[in-house]
Amino acid sequence: MSIIEIKALTKTFGKIQAVRGIDLNIEKGEIFGLLGPNGAGKTTTIGMLCTIIRPTSGRATLAGFDVVKNPDAVRRQVGIVFQDPTLDTVLTGYENLELHARLYGMPARQREKRIAEMLELVDLRDRSKDITRTYSGGMRRRLELARGLLHQPAVLFLDEPTLGLDPQTRARTWDYIKKMAQKEQTTVVLTTHYMEEAEQVCDRVGIIDQGQIMALDAPDNLKQSLGGDLVVIRAKEPPLQKIQALPYVTDVKLNEDAVEITMKDAHLHLPELLSIIPHVECVETRVPTLNDVFIKLTGHDIREDSPEDSGSWVDSVARYRQRGK
Repeated sequence: MSIIEIKALTKTFGKIQAVRGIDLNIEKGEIFGLLGPNGAGKTTTIGMLCTIIRPTSGRATLAGFDVVKNPDAVRRQVGIVFQDPTLDTVLTGYENLELHARLYGMPARQREKRIAEMLELVDLRDRSKDITRTYSGGMRRRLELARGLLHQPAVLFLDEPTLGLDPQTRARTWDYIKKMAQKEQTTVVLTTHYMEEAEQVCDRVGIIDQGQIMALDAPDNLKQSLGGDLVVIRAKEPPLQKIQALPYVTDVKLNEDAVEITMKDAHLHLPELLSIIPHVECVETRVPTLNDVFIKLTGHDIREDSPEDSGSWVDSVARYRQRGK
């Protein structure tokens, strides 16, 4: 059952077409990743689903409510954790959650019970009475996750939820996200350019570039679509035609002083491959990643961002509007 349905969704800021006719369904209860570099359109797409940005054309519904016709109903169904910190650092952790609950009109009895449940879920019960400016970055992020789920939304949107966190804290944050999604039966939609995290966490991912969905599938299926393992060989004169003729080779690309080869079962066929290439200087083999899929589809790395396209949801919208004037 689809909880989010998007049909021919577009958004234009002046002369800038940020989103170009996206079609997408997201199923209830799944963890869905929208992957792409800054400026690809993922921020604008999520902004439209949250009713922060009004679509130029097309249609999108969330939990059965149209994002244009029923924005108030949509907002009651969503929780949002922004990329930039939004906690009130002069309040305690408990007070931050209580303020959020009051803004959503939660009754006192339900409010107290729910706050206690969420503090327990993110392991912050013992620090709930402490001012949040004394929290570590990871603790603040966990509190923001708890706040996003406090009013029991149907969909939780996460914008680069682990950006700026150290690797250990990032791993723990994903553990909390998965645990909360399962316990709360909440659909999670996240934006990220950390491909390795998306591979581990997401049930499905949509790769977006220049405002269009380029591919949509489970991470493993997308990686398998490349046709095998990746082998990079540095050699003085690699015989490209001989390499391409091998039955287990699915793709060959010459990149500066190296040849990049996609081949099935590299661990079995690598000796034969190397035997036909003279003057081999260096060999690298690895399994494909989502970043390799992205490069194959778009021709560039996901982290090749221009400085003007970086920033938060609010910053991106403001920049688009300014450039479109």
